[in-house]
Amino acid sequence: MECYDLSHKSIELKSITKRFGNFTANENISLAVHKGEVHALLGENGAGKSTLMNILYGLYPYDEGEIYIHSKQVSFKSPLDAISHGVGMVHQHFMLISPFTVAENIVLGAELTIKKSSFLDYKVINDEINKLSKAYGMGINATDKIKDIGVALQQRVEILKVLYRNSDVIIFDEPTAVLTPQEIESFQNIVRLLAKEGKSIIFITHKLKEIKACADFCTIIRSGKHIKTVNVSDTSEIELASLMVGRSVSFKTEKIASNPKESALKIENLVVENSMGVKVVDNLSLEVRKGEIVGIAGVSGNGQKELVEAIYGLNRVKSGKILLEGEDITNIGVAKTIEKNIAFIPEDRHHQGLVLPFTTAYNIVLKEIDSPKYSNKLGFINSEKIISDAIDIISNFGVQPPDPNKPCSELSGGNQQKVILGREISNSPIVLIAFQPTRGLDVGSIEYIHKNIIAQRDSQKAILLISLELDEIFNLADKVAVISKGYINKVMDAHQTNENEVGFLMAGGKA
Repeated sequence: MECYDLSHKSIELKSITKRFGNFTANENISLAVHKGEVHALLGENGAGKSTLMNILYGLYPYDEGEIYIHSKQVSFKSPLDAISHGVGMVHQHFMLISPFTVAENIVLGAELTIKKSSFLDYKVINDEINKLSKAYGMGINATDKIKDIGVALQQRVEILKVLYRNSDVIIFDEPTAVLTPQEIESFQNIVRLLAKEGKSIIFITHKLKEIKACADFCTIIRSGKHIKTVNVSDTSEIELASLMVGRSVSFKTEKIASNPKESALKIENLVVENSMGVKVVDNLSLEVRKGEIVGIAGVSGNGQKELVEAIYGLNRVKSGKILLEGEDITNIGVAKTIEKNIAFIPEDRHHQGLVLPFTTAYNIVLKEIDSPKYSNKLGFINSEKIISDAIDIISNFGVQPPDPNKPCSELSGGNQQKVILGREISNSPIVLIAFQPTRGLDVGSIEYIHKNIIAQRDSQKAILLISLELDEIFNLADKVAVISKGYINKVMDAHQTNENEVGFLMAGGKA
């Protein structure tokens, strides 16, 4: 890109240290970002990236160090201080109010700085926001309500929010974690345009392709410490990965050829409707055999979520059948699906996979807590047995920290996913449904999850993998099933197809 001006430092962090009790989240970290520069902040989950940026944005106080904005030392006591100095932040979990319009969300919290009388003139505000949206090619209308627009557009609302407040330093926290490949490309175009306009961009990520695609420099943080700042054009993805995790990392999961046996899961002419009576899964048929991974590839919103929920008993089937080892389990409900030994790694670990305030131990036994193994007929819970079993799974799956009494809310994303993985596969399921199993994880955690999924296949489990990442589909799957508009367009052996063909079919091309 090279839009940056090395003579002008927009921000500079010097020897920043942040402690939470006895834990040091950031230790003596220094970082400089220039005008027009895109600077990536790379590190494993829990490395301290978000903590450092939350300090820059005024959300956290720091214990030691100095912050400079345009060469002037500053001290932020709140995000309002940061905003007043031209620093804006787009958080991974958007801070938007669904019933409000785009414009209402953008001005929320900044009313005192933009109104010129006792009232906000929304006609003027809407016009200004629409002009900004058009200038950056965001395709957003100021009067649209947040609840009526998709995730990618919601992210653009957050970007417009910082632009409307005249931010010239913009921080993105895991900006592509919830975006499709097409939406990621669009986001990267916006980032390039912002940099060309002279904005300084910092984005927190662990996606190496994205760093190579749009970053000028990259600072690697490991265990709260600055490891190295590199020129991205001179550094390979393999080098970035090794710097991030402190060891060599394999991007290709080693696996032997599959040896599938009899049918485990069979879906016949399945139809699922949404709340408005519209078919979202349309006459879909698919089979997964024991000892194979069938990967479903498709653009988000083509029926993947509804299909998975129907199989797991979370969604009603309108017509068709779901067979488990030949037994009809259509519409039996979640509890009985669990009893039938179908395991599920959900797309959203925070809302569907874990009860975040609960301890690691209780999250591990969550699905079985009312079983005789953990509670008696009077409802008394056997805490010792829960802790004992949890410690075994924590140890086997390398959950860090290895404390069964730690709330899951305090674990990194990778370790939260390990808790779910350990819980789901420890009972030797017949079928494992893995829906976006590595979303938002770093390369080290992805490598670990992938190895465990392959190990399940090799122990003759049937794996249904749903992923928006084609790299993940081709890395793991033995068969690729392409879904489009709720229908399986084509099923192919993974080694007999390629990303171009799959992409064509994903877009609705005829098989």
